[in-house]
Amino acid sequence: MATQGMQLSMESVAQQAGCSKQTLYSRYGSKQELLRRVLQRHLCRATAGLRALEGDDLRGCLLQFAFDYLDHFNEPHVVQTRRLIAGEAARFPDEARSLYRDGAEALTFHLAEWIQHRIQESLLRHDDPHFMAELLLSMIAGQDFEKQRFHTPHRADASQRRRWAEFSVDSFLRAFAAPEAIRLPHSNQHRSFS
Repeated sequence: MATQGMQLSMESVAQQAGCSKQTLYSRYGSKQELLRRVLQRHLCRATAGLRALEGDDLRGCLLQFAFDYLDHFNEPHVVQTRRLIAGEAARFPDEARSLYRDGAEALTFHLAEWIQHRIQESLLRHDDPHFMAELLLSMIAGQDFEKQRFHTPHRADASQRRRWAEFSVDSFLRAFAAPEAIRLPHSNQHRSFS
């Protein structure tokens, strides 16, 4: 998708994978199912930090999620894919909606479920978990994805992304953490990452 965008063909995927087109169709059934499975794999990768650190380490879980999210969306092939898809979405509206549903919308849903569990554990205060998930994702992304799309300077360095992720997560927790659930640092201006 980073090279062909929405015009991706099963033939080109087979050629890239070193297999026959028939093998792809027998395994996935259709191009849409292949893309859905790829997005599911990306979704599992994006939410791995939330699952890996279950328990009372609310800040640690959210930071790992934010680091992984920003690192993934700054990978060159992901940046290029997003640019191509955005440019072709009007010509391929059904495909674009499917990619959104199986990608960004599914990620928001999974994050909202995780937030709902933290609310039930009294780690986060009661509020709408879907709104909270969407807000957190927006905070983590900031303006960087827009800056990338328009080829302007952004937080390309991992340490800059980590500092932003920390600021975003801490701001989210100031708004939604149960008072007894977490102790936040006073400032992230001079903290380092180990």
